[in-house]
Amino acid sequence: MNFAWIWNVKNWSPPRIIVSGFAIIILLGAFVLSLPFASATGERLDFIDALFTATSATCVTGLVVVDTGTYFSTAGQIVLMVLFQLGGLGFMTMATLVALVFRRKISLRERLILQESMNQTSMEGIVKLIRRVLYYSLSIELAGFLLFTFRFSFDMPLGKAAFFGAFHAVSLFNNAGFDIFGEYRSLMLYVSDPIVNITAMSLIVFGGLGFVVMSDLLEYRRKRKLSLHSKVVLAMTGTLIGIGALVLFIFEFTNPLTLGSLDWGGKIWASFFQAITPRTAGANTLDYTALRQATVFFTIILMFIGASPGSTGGGIKTTTFTLLVGAVISMIRGREDIVFFRYRMAKERIFKALTITILSLTLVVVVTMVLATIEDQPFLKILFEATSAFGTVGLSVGLTPELSHVGKMIIMVTMFAGRLGPLTLAYALGPGTDKELYRHPEGKITIG
Repeated sequence: MNFAWIWNVKNWSPPRIIVSGFAIIILLGAFVLSLPFASATGERLDFIDALFTATSATCVTGLVVVDTGTYFSTAGQIVLMVLFQLGGLGFMTMATLVALVFRRKISLRERLILQESMNQTSMEGIVKLIRRVLYYSLSIELAGFLLFTFRFSFDMPLGKAAFFGAFHAVSLFNNAGFDIFGEYRSLMLYVSDPIVNITAMSLIVFGGLGFVVMSDLLEYRRKRKLSLHSKVVLAMTGTLIGIGALVLFIFEFTNPLTLGSLDWGGKIWASFFQAITPRTAGANTLDYTALRQATVFFTIILMFIGASPGSTGGGIKTTTFTLLVGAVISMIRGREDIVFFRYRMAKERIFKALTITILSLTLVVVVTMVLATIEDQPFLKILFEATSAFGTVGLSVGLTPELSHVGKMIIMVTMFAGRLGPLTLAYALGPGTDKELYRHPEGKITIG
């Protein structure tokens, strides 16, 4: 294989630049987090643990090997917030913000990279979209910060409540899943609290819908129409949340360690929260180590599907899953085309959805098998953690802190691949492909 392209930076494709940018941010973040000032005790964090934490923060996952609330100092927690924002919005989006502030023109090459990072099919209006992304994101985070600060101020001093509000607003909107309540508790103290639940779920959903959908929704009053992409994302998101909440409510209703000990209000809040958070958020209001095995497995499915394209979340994405479901339904009905909202889906989109799903499934299976070989842990826990890492979810059943150094490295690679997407990573690391000059004759094989 020819690796000459590695040194020819000027000719790098947008996927290679994006992968390299994320890798550089992770390495810088790991270096800073390993410094004494980042820890509450002034001790250096082991570099592997610092690298794991930086990867989890930049890839907005939320899996941790040390307790964020007690181990890191305020300065260290601020560093994590910066990594959330860079990882969630994308380093190219933040670089564009700097360029816009200094009124620097965005070049064609930079627009191509932005198109790739935002998962868009065209460069048209990409800079305008970035402006909206920044405006909407900061506005939503500010609203979350104010609501969290108001609620937390009843339980702690105002200054501390403000910092907690800012940290969790940025973490949840970017679907990072980190918390600073200590003892790996996440939001379990507020399992029945309406303000915290509504605020947290709204931040997670808005962060996971994707910036194109948010733009469509906020301009609906003026345009009076939604794009096909937004309709599909909203329909599948609502379906997954509704089914997820119902399934979790049924499975855990009599479990005394989860829903069984809550009143009806708490049961409903917790059911919806646990249905929304596998969409790559990582926060939780129930103890995941106490969930029944059926619930854990169902959560794995939700984590694998993940959020929507162009969002802060991971997974194979809701649109990919929708195309797969549509293909199955069309095949059962004997129809040639997949149709959503009276629009026929192009075959290349279906092929891309299948490719993403198979690559993602292969990654999760391989990681699970390797971890099952080197780690002495129950299989379901390993599968859960591997899927959580791939989907950049951050939910955990307690396995991550117990992993060996090799296990941590494997999970790091999985988080990195999950954040960027297996297809983007394949494009970035591959030597490039030449256009086919001919087509082979069509053949037929028996299926099923």
